[in-house]
Amino acid sequence: MLLNQLGENLSGFTECLYAKYFRLEMFELAIKMMLKERIKSVEHLPKILQRDDPQVTDRTFFMDGSHQGLTAIPPEILALEELEEVHLENNQIEEIPQDIQHLKNIRILYLDRNNLRSLCPELGALSSLEGLDLSWNPILPASLLVVSCLRTLRELRLHHTDLEEIPIVICKSLHHLELFGLTGNHLKCLPKEIVNQTKLREIYLKQNQFDVFPQELCVLYNLEIIDLDENKLNAIPDEIGNLTRLKKFYVAYNNLSLLPESLRQCGMISVLDLSHNILHSIPNCFAELTRITEMGLSGNPLEKLPRLICRWPLLHLLYLSDTGLHRLRRCFRQLVSLTFLDLSCNHLDHCPSQICALHDLEILALDDNKIGQLPSELSSLSKLKILGLTGNEFCSFPEEVLSLESLEKLYIGQDQGCKITYLPESIRKLQNLKELYIENNHMEYLPVALGSMPNLEVLDCRHNLLKQIPDAICQAQALRELLLDDNLLTCLPENLDSLENLKVLTLMGNPMIEPPEEVCAESIEVIWTFLKEKRTMKIMATKIQAWWHGTMVRKGFGEFEELLKARKKAKSPAKDKKGDKAPKGKPGKGNKK
Repeated sequence: MLLNQLGENLSGFTECLYAKYFRLEMFELAIKMMLKERIKSVEHLPKILQRDDPQVTDRTFFMDGSHQGLTAIPPEILALEELEEVHLENNQIEEIPQDIQHLKNIRILYLDRNNLRSLCPELGALSSLEGLDLSWNPILPASLLVVSCLRTLRELRLHHTDLEEIPIVICKSLHHLELFGLTGNHLKCLPKEIVNQTKLREIYLKQNQFDVFPQELCVLYNLEIIDLDENKLNAIPDEIGNLTRLKKFYVAYNNLSLLPESLRQCGMISVLDLSHNILHSIPNCFAELTRITEMGLSGNPLEKLPRLICRWPLLHLLYLSDTGLHRLRRCFRQLVSLTFLDLSCNHLDHCPSQICALHDLEILALDDNKIGQLPSELSSLSKLKILGLTGNEFCSFPEEVLSLESLEKLYIGQDQGCKITYLPESIRKLQNLKELYIENNHMEYLPVALGSMPNLEVLDCRHNLLKQIPDAICQAQALRELLLDDNLLTCLPENLDSLENLKVLTLMGNPMIEPPEEVCAESIEVIWTFLKEKRTMKIMATKIQAWWHGTMVRKGFGEFEELLKARKKAKSPAKDKKGDKAPKGKPGKGNKK
């Protein structure tokens, strides 16, 4: 009876304890973004002296007031007449004050990403200005005329200013321009006066509305960089061959179906981006462009790899995504300088063995092909850091990957085709791995070995069949992102909050119990609070059990195991006791015959 009573008392006490802790209100840590204080005096801005003389301490030549939420240029800055370079980008400045004229020595002025609609005439008095950036401002075209007074300008950036045409007076007056930035406007043509820019080396016309290549560019013989990406060009004129100093030529995302053979005369070209046009081939004479280091052909219906590419010994980056390739040429192995190769979105049914001869390769994208296995020679890619295998036909994890000891990022999500059902424990061989993407598979568990990967920072396991996460994951202390959406998880490892660097944890689409779904939908801090409280309750329950055990022993009831046995015995019905009987045929004690 006594044991039964003690057991009932303990059970009731424990239930009360649990009820007390479960009634604790869950709270969410308030995260408030700290607004940067606006600068009210020049002392709030960093000062960097630009002179070697250590005695000069009262003169400021460089000022960085970017990203400060300024609505106006602080007058304290305008009073520093020695200033040579001022950064005020990414603010909310609405106008340039007249006092800007006091900065007679200023050479560089960055005012991009503000709210400027007009420019004051005094801006034209900056006779030493060499670099001006007014990009991402809603400037009225008529207000730009003052820029023509800045005769010393060498770099002018007017990206994303909604320009429909370039003021002719700028092209007539500025004869020292070396860089002209006009990306993201509504330009359809260039003024003829642009030919006055004989010193122009770089021009950026990306994301405009050119449907005809600007012929005026072909007489600017000092041009080294032309960017005409994302326009509507149908052809490139033969005169492009006049630009013998051209080094970088960007014409991606246009409507080019042919290329002029005269482009081979631009023997200095090192970067040629022809991606996302409608090219079926490129002229064989381009083999003469032996200085090419970067080539973009992605998004063109080539179907076959142009043989001439294999004759570019300096080629480092090659983009061949979505070009309809079924195989690579044997001579491809000659591109021994390649460090980046994109073969994604093609029709490859195996990983070409020629790739294994490219020992300097660091990034390889084979995503969205029909590859089902990898060659054993893959281990020769000893410098490979990033490997993309997503969207192929692997029925199991390709263990050839485990020989790539330098690998830092592995993408093997299977959003189509076959699904991978497990990740081997031998994944621990990839000790340098930082990011692992295994989403859209059919994995039911994760290997314990993930906890012994000291550099793992991102683990993407979304859209799998995971039922639990191994406790060993709590040892992966470098982990920053753990993505677990759409699995079959009901609980988390109780010490998951020990991952101090973990900033992103996603659990949507799981039948969570501990923590419950409403907690999982909150911030990571709320989830951590739940895990800590649960752990505290468990510790308290253990202490109560130990206290009860100790109390029983001190009162002479014996070991805990014996108490349990005694308790069970006390609950069972008592049996009838029978006296001992003498064996048959034998007289009892004291009997006589």
